Amino acid sequence: MAQSTAVKKAWRTLIWLVVVFGVLIGTIAGGVLWSNATWTPKLALDLEGGTQIILTPKLESGDQVSQEQLDQAVSIIRQRVDASGVSEAEVTTQGGTNVVVSIPGSPDDETLNRIESSAKLDFRAVLLADVAATATTASPSPTVDPNLSTTPTASPTNASDLAWVTPALQAQFDNFDCNSEAADDAGQAPADQPLITCDDNGVKYLLGPVEIEGADIADASSGIATTQNGSSTGQWVVDISFNDAGTKKFADVTTRLYGLTGVQNQFAIVLDGRVITAPTTGGAFTDGKAQISGSFTQESAKTLADQLKFGALPIGFTTQSSEAISATLGSTQLLSGLIAGAIGLLLVIIYSLIQYRVLGTVTIASLVVAAALTYLLVTLMSWRIDFRLSLAGVAGLIVAIGITADSFIVYFERIRDELRDGKVLTSSVQAGWKRAIRTITASDAVNFLAAAVLYVLAIGNVRGFAFTLGLTTIVDIIVVVLFTHPLMTLLAELPFFRDGHKASGLDPRALGAVYRGRAQFRAPAAGVTAAKRGSSSREAVKRQTIAERKAAELAGTSAGITGGSAGKPGTDSTRPTDEGKNS
Repeated sequence: MAQSTAVKKAWRTLIWLVVVFGVLIGTIAGGVLWSNATWTPKLALDLEGGTQIILTPKLESGDQVSQEQLDQAVSIIRQRVDASGVSEAEVTTQGGTNVVVSIPGSPDDETLNRIESSAKLDFRAVLLADVAATATTASPSPTVDPNLSTTPTASPTNASDLAWVTPALQAQFDNFDCNSEAADDAGQAPADQPLITCDDNGVKYLLGPVEIEGADIADASSGIATTQNGSSTGQWVVDISFNDAGTKKFADVTTRLYGLTGVQNQFAIVLDGRVITAPTTGGAFTDGKAQISGSFTQESAKTLADQLKFGALPIGFTTQSSEAISATLGSTQLLSGLIAGAIGLLLVIIYSLIQYRVLGTVTIASLVVAAALTYLLVTLMSWRIDFRLSLAGVAGLIVAIGITADSFIVYFERIRDELRDGKVLTSSVQAGWKRAIRTITASDAVNFLAAAVLYVLAIGNVRGFAFTLGLTTIVDIIVVVLFTHPLMTLLAELPFFRDGHKASGLDPRALGAVYRGRAQFRAPAAGVTAAKRGSSSREAVKRQTIAERKAAELAGTSAGITGGSAGKPGTDSTRPTDEGKNS
């Protein structure tokens, strides 16, 4: 009954494995038919090439960019690229002034916006707002009568004070063109002075000085807004939380604006000198949390949240060039890596067949299943999260061959140990599995932990190696549990393996003396040395149970009484007793 239950369980497990393959293949097939998925994994920058973007800092005349600013910009841009799902990208500096971003393949517009935007975020109070009349082409800034006063009639008391609006500033606002050069350069306006700018809907604003900066934001995330009852509104929003300094500033600003009317009740959130939203203030927000709403889509909300979350760049950048670049390594190196993997796989197969004979085919079949599962997972991730396979990632897959084969060897050796103990094959498979799975799990856990630490601490191609190493470690566990063990359970029922055929790799006689219980052994195979027989005898004594030892002691005592005092306890004596002589 127990064997029948094990066989049924093995069949169910194999069916689950088929279901897993079916789901993966069906998902990719659906992506190929209705999306941009392919049946092959995407390649990284070193194997496929991609797009190179050179960013040049915006500097005033005579200013210079520091190395600290460049390093901070590189770190932030790298975080943005990673957040967009693009893997194996490279972000470096060039000539001590530029930042070079190299991305595999052809990035979409959202990814380019994440990279090219300096994300200089400001919170400014709205002083004036009006619909702008935009020209069809860019034009110089309109001239303002130089005789108009540029000095406030009274010293402004706060950023919402209309005293900021001088006659010259009013005239500049009235004549402001949202398609002018002044609008393009609005992001470089001084933080302590009013700003004239526009939003994407053609509304122009006159804003007060900066009151809150992007650095005061602790976190930002995108999502769909919900009502107080928890129902969805269907509107995409961006939730912002401030740090301690930002919480106090935001509370002061909203408290002041809440008491004002008209457009002065609004505060504008300015990204790179352009208003992205200017919400009204419905109250004083003292908990350091706010929500930006507007005409967001899922993509635009996520883009903004990522830009805010990863902070503003220390300086603004302009795109100097954006061009396609060729692969740094190319198909030749990829082919060399695949050949190296094939050689390693061939050596593992040869070793398995020599060491385990026909049983080695289980190793081959398991490696094929592991390779197919890994390929499907890499292909799926290439479509869903834009994972790209680099040469370092290929190296991680090659290393996985040894890790996977090692798990099978541990399992097979545990089964052989059970056969040496005198168990039949069906029992040996189940008992060996219980012992092997603990060792396999512990080994794979260490490998996965090492891969996870390497992935977190490393950058660039090394992360690709760590990712594929961790992925194949998980695949190893899945294949051993869902394929190798169920297959061995079924094979144990076949006469070829069950009866221990010499070519099966599970011949008990070829494994040496086999313990059968009660300190007895099967006859060892011919050619076994006397030393090995002696070792097997000592092993039998060690493996005796308490009941077996007591039975042996009782048998030995009885033999001593029957044979007289001359017989040693526990041995058979052939010398006759005195009574035997008289008779």
